Amino acid sequence: MAVVSGDPGKAAMFKVELKMPAGYAVPAHWHPTDETVTVVSGKIGYGMSAKLDKAKAKWAGPGGSVTMKAKHDHWVFANAPATIAVSGMGPFVITYVNPKDDPRNKK
Repeated sequence: MAVVSGDPGKAAMFKVELKMPAGYAVPAHWHPTDETVTVVSGKIGYGMSAKLDKAKAKWAGPGGSVTMKAKHDHWVFANAPATIAVSGMGPFVITYVNPKDDPRNKK
């Protein structure tokens, strides 16, 4: 992940880019503020539910974007390499629906 503008840890606008390798997924989670995800390259699947369900995914390709509303469960994945830009109002906080999915809890 690379910070493009702002500081995601502060209460101000920010933008980061994330390179997603093939098979990468971010399980169901939510944020306290809205976030906008824009596809820079590749294609992503995403959805708004408490569990990642690839069969129900919506798709976005280069230039496509989706706004994930604050406090709504959502998820995203890439079957092939993709780059996304995430922007919104900080501080950027991620809360996983299932705490076991949170990579910060893995030892």
